[in-house]
Parts: sequence; C-alpha cells; structure tokens
Amino acid sequence: MQDNKIITEAKKFVNSILMPLENYYYHQYEHALDVMTRAIYLWEKEWLWDEEIEILALAWLFHDTWFTIQYENNEYIWAKIAENYLKSILYPKEKIDKIEKIIEATDPNYKSPIDILEKIIKDSDLDNLWRDDFFIKWDKLKRELETIKKIKIKDPDWHHSSLDFLWNHKYFTKTQKNERGKKKKENEKILKSMMKEEWKLVIKPNY
Repeated sequence: MQDNKIITEAKKFVNSILMPLENYYYHQYEHALDVMTRAIYLWEKEWLWDEEIEILALAWLFHDTWFTIQYENNEYIWAKIAENYLKSILYPKEKIDKIEKIIEATDPNYKSPIDILEKIIKDSDLDNLWRDDFFIKWDKLKRELETIKKIKIKDPDWHHSSLDFLWNHKYFTKTQKNERGKKKKENEKILKSMMKEEWKLVIKPNY
C-alpha cells in the first residue's frame, strides 16, 4: 500500500509527539510503524475491502499516542487524540468513529474483538510476542517500565510474568495463528530454560 497524503501527514504528526519521549524504549514511533506494517500485511492476507486500509493505518498510527499524556489509566486517551487531529483536517465523522472503535480494541481488557478490523489491530499490536525479536522488544519494555516507574524488576520475575503473558495470549486472525504458532512455542521453551537456570542459581548450595 502506498501512503496517501492523509497517512503521510498523520505519520509526521504522530512522529512529532512521540519522538520527544526519550525514556520510552518500547512505545516509540518505530513501534507504531512496525505494528502498522503488520496490520497492513494482515489486511492483505485476510482479503478486506480497499477502503478499509486507510482507517486501519490511521488507527495504528495513533494507537500509542496516549503515552504523551500519561503512562497509566489512559485507556481511551488515544482515541481522543486521534479524534482531535482528524477533526482538524476535516476527516469524515463516520470514519473517525470507526477509527476510535478500532483503537479502543487495543485495550488489554478488551478480550473479544467483534470484527476483522479489531482482530487485526489486536494481532498486530502484539505481533512481536511470537517473533524472533521477542526478547529484544520485551527487554526494551522492561527498561521502559523501570525508567518510567522508577523501579527495578528482577529478571526471574520478569521472565515469569512474560511466560504467563505468552500462555494467556492468543491471536484472532487465521493468518496470525498460522504464521506465528511455531515461534510462540519456541519462545516459551526459551523462557522456561532461562527460568530453570535462574532457579538453579537461587537454590545453589553455599559451600
């Protein structure tokens, strides 16, 4: 998909508000582009209508902009930022409403997406869970949490919570299930191995 003028300008706007967030090692502009790329790929694989790709791309660009306001308790701030920007460029209200609904589906508490666009945005948001770069991305998220919350997260605790997250997470589109299932099992196996080694260190006898 070639960027049209609306998406190109939206990229510039989102980049301008996310770029200053130097302590956000995971939720950066590059993450928004990464997820948008996967969302477009899933859209192509799932055979959706051409007119839907623009609103899907816009939803993805704006999905993490809520970090510019506050880090937690911000479930619907992202949709408001998108709404305000799109209104300023006189974007059609019915499309804005669709974009807001799609973005709201990325809320972790939103467990049951009702249509294919919501399924795609949820799948692409956490695509890196079942990829080769999972551990690199997840380490960036750990650093981000430690920096923003001013805490120290022990590796065993982080690995345990990561494994729990993988076990409880699921994808919704056929494409994502088919292409990422094998890697999920591999990542789970690596995490289990890391936890096993860490546990050995904890219980190692002190002679």
